[in-house]
Amino acid sequence: MNKVVLMGRLTKNPEIKYAGKDNDMAVARYTLAVNRRYKRDGEQEADFISCVTFGNSAEFAQKYLHKGMRIVIDGRISTGSYKDKDGKTIYTTDVVVEEHEFAQNKDSGAEANLSRTGKTDKDGFMEVPDGELPFD
Repeated sequence: MNKVVLMGRLTKNPEIKYAGKDNDMAVARYTLAVNRRYKRDGEQEADFISCVTFGNSAEFAQKYLHKGMRIVIDGRISTGSYKDKDGKTIYTTDVVVEEHEFAQNKDSGAEANLSRTGKTDKDGFMEVPDGELPFD
C-alpha cells in the first residue's frame, strides 16, 4: 500500500499551472517542511517534501494555502525520471496530495481567524463550523 500522511509548513505559496489538451487541468506544486521527530545536538531538523496536487484540489491549494501555514496532507509517493537538456537522467520523488487539512493553531498566526469562532480544542487547534472555510 502506498499511503503518506504528513504535517508540516509550506515553504512558499503554491505555484499553479494548467496542463492538458485544452489547458484545463490545474496542477499545483509546493514544498512542505516537515520537522523530524528527533533533534541532533539540540537543533530541529526538517525534511523538505515536494508535493503536487491536481484539479479542484490544486485550485483549493492556490486559493487557501500560503507560505508558513501548517497543514496535514494525505496522498501517495510517486517516483519518476526524465532526461535533462544535457542528457543526464534526473530522478524525482513527489507526494501526490489527495487531501489537504488545516492544522494551524492559535499560536502560529491564526488569531485573526479565531475571532470568527472564538474557540479552540484541547490541543489549541481552532474549531471551524461545518461547511465553513477558515481562511476566506
